[in-house]
Amino acid sequence: MAGRKQFDVDEALRRAMHVFWRWGWSEASIDRLTEGTGLGRGSLYGAFGDKSALFRRSLQRYAETYHPLYEQALSGPHASPGDVAAAYLQVTLNRIADPTVPDGCLLTMSAAQFPALDAESQALVRAMIDGLRAMLEQAFLAAGADEQEAAELALRTVAANKSLAVLSRVGFSGDDLAIVAAGAGRQPG
Repeated sequence: MAGRKQFDVDEALRRAMHVFWRWGWSEASIDRLTEGTGLGRGSLYGAFGDKSALFRRSLQRYAETYHPLYEQALSGPHASPGDVAAAYLQVTLNRIADPTVPDGCLLTMSAAQFPALDAESQALVRAMIDGLRAMLEQAFLAAGADEQEAAELALRTVAANKSLAVLSRVGFSGDDLAIVAAGAGRQPG
């Protein structure tokens, strides 16, 4: 019947997410998106709107997929702030080791291309990173850190998370990434 979608919108969005994840905003051309989703341009635009709208939906899908894993890891209880960082970064290491997804992190890739994004997409990227940081701060507080320490540890852990994503994209080994993750949870001496 004319006008009816003849494809799985959720699957097309998952595939679009992988295109943005692999190529980033700037290199995820409409041709790459149509090839990656298996949709024609008309279907792609009809289902998702323009490239920016599809990008934001892909970021939201990414968050819906992975942020609950971080929430679960942080739910504790954790004996120390170092255990909080270790639990959070283990989720990152697990995602990086998953051969079914692109290397790195869609959110990190998006942050690296921040100046190329439109204002609405920039706001979404920043809000997502801020949300992860706030989630970490609460977990560090629950593990006994004071407010200043929790804020600093959350920032360091977010930075370690982003560096793991970048290092994985250039081929650092799982052992190397585990060293970075372990260092992030150590208290300054």
